Amino acid sequence: MSPPRAVLSWSSGKDCAFALVEARRLGLADVVAILTTTNEAFDRVAMHGTRNALLRAQSAALGLPVIEVPLPWPCSNEEYEARMAAAMEKVAALGVRHMVFGDLFLEDVRAYREAKLAPLGVEAIFPLWGRNTGDLAREMIAAGVDARLVTVDPRHLDASFAGRKFDAALLADLPDAVDPCGERGEFHTAVVAGPMFSAPIPVRNGEVVTRDGFVFADLIPEGDA
Repeated sequence: MSPPRAVLSWSSGKDCAFALVEARRLGLADVVAILTTTNEAFDRVAMHGTRNALLRAQSAALGLPVIEVPLPWPCSNEEYEARMAAAMEKVAALGVRHMVFGDLFLEDVRAYREAKLAPLGVEAIFPLWGRNTGDLAREMIAAGVDARLVTVDPRHLDASFAGRKFDAALLADLPDAVDPCGERGEFHTAVVAGPMFSAPIPVRNGEVVTRDGFVFADLIPEGDA
């Protein structure tokens, strides 16, 4: 039996990228598009702060179309859910009844996703769920995933980690209380190379700024100003 057609929830980071790799390897899903929430005020991916130009470069390297869900800033939960519902109509138009997520162990997040998708007749798939995150982080690195820390929560991790490469040296430097994959929001990443891409995405480092209590390290794709 062929795996079900699915859309991948795409944040621009390592977990969703590796979820795509594993969904394909395990035959869990045939991913036909990625879906991403973006911030209308800043022209960036919501939460991670990745430039939309990099998001579109990722889409091209994946060989998958991106369904962008622009959100206002600030954005109420009601507005978020309304815009996501409209985006899911586009998903339904693709004949898709499954959605892949890169979540690792947060039960409340998983329950929320499943509750919102169930009335739409869409089933959630979690290829990475329940894995030891230290082992998973090392597996990603060994597989060739090249990710950079683009958002850091300074309440949990020193601001100096912003902009660093997600590699063995970084894992060794993380405080014991920080999850190796940043699953509790200690940090977020943007992926620029890996087995999910047809080719690496050339980038250069931009400014590091503090905004709304988070530290953001800009990652600029080649050709963007």
